[in-house]
Amino acid sequence: MLKVRILTAAVVLPLFLLALLYLQDIFWATLLLVLTVIGSREWCNLAQFSVKNTIFFMIITTLLGGELLFLLGEAAEIDAYSMALIWIYSLSAVFWIVYVPVHLTQSYKINNTIVLMLIGWLILLPTALALYQLRAISPILLLGFMGTIWISDTAAYFAGKAYGKHKLAYHISPGKTWEGVAGAIVAVILYGFAWVFAFANGMYLITLIPLLVLLTVLGILGDLFESLAKRQAGMKDSGNILPGHGGILDRIDALTSSLPVAMLALLIFNSSQL
Repeated sequence: MLKVRILTAAVVLPLFLLALLYLQDIFWATLLLVLTVIGSREWCNLAQFSVKNTIFFMIITTLLGGELLFLLGEAAEIDAYSMALIWIYSLSAVFWIVYVPVHLTQSYKINNTIVLMLIGWLILLPTALALYQLRAISPILLLGFMGTIWISDTAAYFAGKAYGKHKLAYHISPGKTWEGVAGAIVAVILYGFAWVFAFANGMYLITLIPLLVLLTVLGILGDLFESLAKRQAGMKDSGNILPGHGGILDRIDALTSSLPVAMLALLIFNSSQL
């Protein structure tokens, strides 16, 4: 299994980086829409939709995603910091910061199909839009935010293995510990310092590092939220499109909760500087 995971990562990561750095905007948007539709199919499995509801959800996701990416593409061509879709990022932030912590604490199962569809769109669409707009601003900036999540996950794993004693959410993900969370935050703070002094000459220290810590916490919430959904659906992975890694949602769970908030923070910060 480890060899399969490594092989998959060795193939997928370079392809993703090539796409991120070199694809024309229209093809990047197309790729994001394809991944969003695949993610929507996986969400249908987690939500245990009927065939009829699955078809409906995937069609609407495709239409909504395509239209929103088109609108964002036109707006970002004029101004990469366009505020046109800030309302979507704001809805995402409210969902992850306000609703999800309460939901994880109570761990109740949602059975209402309409609510589950709305949640699916709140997870998928803002993520695709943030991936597009962050790239329009700077592919390196997007990589920097994604790197926050990768470093957080890695540090949490090793810190949890070495020092983990106090469970974070045993009923949802038994392997996660508070020590792992602490390790992730420390690693991200160090990463933030390196980012600030290597690329920004020490500027934005008091704004960037708190933002990266917030994204780390949100990434953990995103991971737990998907873990709870899988547990309630009786599934180990959201899909099997990535051998050894599971589905698209398994790989982007922490990004769905962090990237839209990162984009929202950038828009607010940029507008305050004008």
